[in-house]
Amino acid sequence: MAPTDCTYIGPPIDDEAILAELPAPLATLLRETNGFVAYGGGLHVRGACHTPAWHSLRYWWRGDDALYRQFSAVRPTDIPFAEDALGDQFLVRDGEVHRLLAEQGEVQALSLGVTGFLAAAERDPLGFLALEPLMEFGRRGGVLGPGELLSVYPPFVVAEASQGVSIRAVPVGERISYLAQLARSIEDLPDGALIRFRPPE
Repeated sequence: MAPTDCTYIGPPIDDEAILAELPAPLATLLRETNGFVAYGGGLHVRGACHTPAWHSLRYWWRGDDALYRQFSAVRPTDIPFAEDALGDQFLVRDGEVHRLLAEQGEVQALSLGVTGFLAAAERDPLGFLALEPLMEFGRRGGVLGPGELLSVYPPFVVAEASQGVSIRAVPVGERISYLAQLARSIEDLPDGALIRFRPPE
């Protein structure tokens, strides 16, 4: 079941073929509600549709900008069914949900199935989905719309972020592309390495 506070519900299903490739709990969810945005933009579950592209599971799984093409830790068989407000991705791998920490380009197992993942998010969205940056964005008067993610500068992966960050809303594709470039640029660096990079445009 989708959360009760959704700010976006996906369009009618127009990609039956992709549903046939999904594990049963995820396919059942999408047949009930074809993806959604909930918790003020804190969780986006993609849908079985071709458009809009930002909401299309097929686009991010199999398309030209598929996550496995952008992040070396993501496998072509990983199902990128959801994302949080900052662009961390949730993948179904071997029946369990994994989290792609997109700034670092690292994948972590959550030891939860899709149903357990959604239940954990419902119980504690602030903690489980790490929504504090989204809350801060709201305190500054920002609103995250459908098709947008939060861009944070400097990235949380660098020490300077502890001194404060700027936060703004950007299109989903722009944020994911930036995160992929960041992850590729630091994946072979040791902890504590000095780096220089440009802020997102």
